[in-house]
Amino acid sequence: MDFTFTEEQQAAVEAAKAVFGPVAPDSVPSPALTSGAIADDFDRTLWAKLADADLLSILLAPEHGGAGLDAIALCLVLRESAKALARVPLLEHTATAVAVQTYGSDELKKQILPRAALGELVLTAASAGRTGHAPAQLAVSARRDMDTDTWILDGTQTGVPWAHNADHIAVPAHTPQGRTVIAVLPHPHEGLSLAEQISTTGERLGELHLDSVRLDAHQIIETDESWDRLHQLLTTGTCALALGLGERVLQMTGDYTSKREQFGYPVATFQAVAVQAADRYIDLRAMEATLWQAAWRISTQAGGALPAAGDIAVAKIWASEGVRRVVQTAQHLHGGFGADTDYPLHRYHAWAKQLELSLGPAAAHEETLGDLLAAHPLG
Repeated sequence: MDFTFTEEQQAAVEAAKAVFGPVAPDSVPSPALTSGAIADDFDRTLWAKLADADLLSILLAPEHGGAGLDAIALCLVLRESAKALARVPLLEHTATAVAVQTYGSDELKKQILPRAALGELVLTAASAGRTGHAPAQLAVSARRDMDTDTWILDGTQTGVPWAHNADHIAVPAHTPQGRTVIAVLPHPHEGLSLAEQISTTGERLGELHLDSVRLDAHQIIETDESWDRLHQLLTTGTCALALGLGERVLQMTGDYTSKREQFGYPVATFQAVAVQAADRYIDLRAMEATLWQAAWRISTQAGGALPAAGDIAVAKIWASEGVRRVVQTAQHLHGGFGADTDYPLHRYHAWAKQLELSLGPAAAHEETLGDLLAAHPLG
């Protein structure tokens, strides 16, 4: 088997490194020192650079101004973005654009994709549901008004990333028949209101309230598997963010312990320190292997002993547990220096906690995996 990345995927990584390399993780106030949001908007300057580098459209087809790459390429770019704590809605924007491209009406594609590819329209997606635990599609109801050929949406979605600054929000909803649709909701829109929530990272999230919101039929994606595919890409991309963040934190830890001396020797040479760092390296390699397996499954739709949801569950188990262990070990090995708000490690810790919360507890994913194994006996 060939595990190397393609030339196009490697080119995307090089472009991402060029864009994210100069980004300073501490370019905004520290969430530890800020009672409210650390900023009112995401990094628009960086967003423009991503657009200029064609990194906002790598998954879109050439006819929509994209490069036609796959989820693996996106995850490679996301890994680089997390190393710099890049404050941009790259994952949500790209995943929503792909859903529109794959399942949207011709009118919706024409309305959104050309400008989304250029970064002129910003897209995001609501995936946390009402509580962050129940399936997101159950938080909003959607019914069709046959007299006007419009859809009416009611409900609440919590923790929507970048909602205050997005031009369109992909909102999953359930119909009276039990089907799941995706509403591509313009923002602002009549009947839509946003309450401010603050994430662990200090970023603004939106609590989305829909009160008899009406949308034209072309703004609704009705294909049955569309939400599952969008959610899978969002989840796998979050695992890529966890991997990139963990790799950067372990690198910071190696640099610090190689310079910090006790009893005349670098602390990195002490066995207890080396063993802890080695354990975290193993975590990262497991996170990486399971990530690429999940990204490959959703990119190729290849068959397997289990549905792709099984590979994604395994990736989530490692990502949610692994990123937590990496930052906790880093804090421990940095000593008091890791809590210094003039040093960026505490920011990575906050981001890691937010990613862990977004992915959900490993125990829940283990239950999902168990259910899949029960439904698809192996051999």
